[in-house]
Amino acid sequence: MKEVLHFDDVSMHYHSKQGETIAAKNLSFSVMEGEFVAIIGPSGCGKTTLLSLAAGLLNPTKGEVKTNGCSFGYMLQKDELFSWRTIEKNIFLPLEIKRANTVEQRQRALALAEKYGLGKFLKNYPSALSGGMRQRAALIRTLAVNPDVLLLDEPFSALDYQTRLSVCDDVYKIIRSEKKTALLITHDISEAISVADRVLVLSQRPARVVASHTLDFPENEPLKRRENKNFSKWFEILWRELNA
Repeated sequence: MKEVLHFDDVSMHYHSKQGETIAAKNLSFSVMEGEFVAIIGPSGCGKTTLLSLAAGLLNPTKGEVKTNGCSFGYMLQKDELFSWRTIEKNIFLPLEIKRANTVEQRQRALALAEKYGLGKFLKNYPSALSGGMRQRAALIRTLAVNPDVLLLDEPFSALDYQTRLSVCDDVYKIIRSEKKTALLITHDISEAISVADRVLVLSQRPARVVASHTLDFPENEPLKRRENKNFSKWFEILWRELNA
């Protein structure tokens, strides 16, 4: 199996007038092609910094982030759809930015939108869509440029609980259907268990990996995993490690 992301003894220091903050120290882990990896950790431990390092938005103070030539798509906590652009135009935005706004690429993006239930809403503006549909549009926008790896920064946190469960299930199915590798940052233990092949637990800042668990669920749908008898077992294990 191909390695698509590797953190090799990575440390990240921030400097300000108040002094130095060490966000990560000697952080090492890998993500393999086709994996869905979830990362959980205490609030403020540097989870979002980790995604910024993976995306190449930050350079580590020490160590190396290896991406093996893979491309990355970044999905934020909020959908961040532009209110003055239709859903179709929002989906095309990454193509415009990357100067890949060809007929072929637009057709591919529209086919994704049609495949995943947005076909009837392409000429609508974001205000006409529910929170769940907007987040689905944000995912299709991220997929429009066909990235190898999706970086998901708490993408369901702005939704109410019931919508969150439904959208999490939708997003999971789309990522699996498109055979994408995914790295999810979340503070929600249940969410991590319901979607991930593997869960990494981070320590308090400076972040380091204190545990890595491969989950053993036969189910491939988040809502069904939550009904599995082993769900509570994994929740207890991860909760204890998170609060150690």
